[in-house]
Amino acid sequence: MPSADRRVQPRRKPRQVRAELTYERILTAAAHVFAEHGYAAGTTNRIAERARISVGSLYQYFPNKDAILAELLVRHIDRGRWTQADRLDLSAGTLEAMVRALVRDAIDNHRDDPQLLRIMIEEASFSPEVLETIERHGRLRVGQVRDLLARHPDVRVRDLDTAAELIVTTVEMNTHKLMADPRTIPVETFENELVDMVTRYLRGDRWPNG
Repeated sequence: MPSADRRVQPRRKPRQVRAELTYERILTAAAHVFAEHGYAAGTTNRIAERARISVGSLYQYFPNKDAILAELLVRHIDRGRWTQADRLDLSAGTLEAMVRALVRDAIDNHRDDPQLLRIMIEEASFSPEVLETIERHGRLRVGQVRDLLARHPDVRVRDLDTAAELIVTTVEMNTHKLMADPRTIPVETFENELVDMVTRYLRGDRWPNG
């Protein structure tokens, strides 16, 4: 886990409705500016102009654009929950169906803006809040997957804890990479290959030689 960079913490969190609206306008404007102009050209002046506030008002909340991007990353992680995990009917579904639901949920959580996702991956600094959010959601996702594996009769792994960690890391990292540049592999091909790989691993299948 990378170390926290306290220089990218927000200056203050909004406590009143008007301040919350301004805070949200800054984040929305920044997402558009970074996606349209790139990170280098996505200056705080441009963000303030897009948000229709003064740059001085922006600096009341964020010390720099790095802090804004870090907050956008926190929001992205908070949205990226595997929402289907708690709704899967394991008594009726196959192991492949369970894995596909998890993979598809991860893909759907990263479809919105490939350009902004690429910028967050390449440019974002890790504020204390980013690191705390990553750790919290990592624990949640690993717990969800471990629970699913423990209840499915076709799972044949030796260690459920390790398997859950491996699956979460594999699905998350590869989905981030693909959706940041979806031209590399068709999404449908990616989904099918990743589902096949994870399902074979969980069933304990031996890969054919050659």
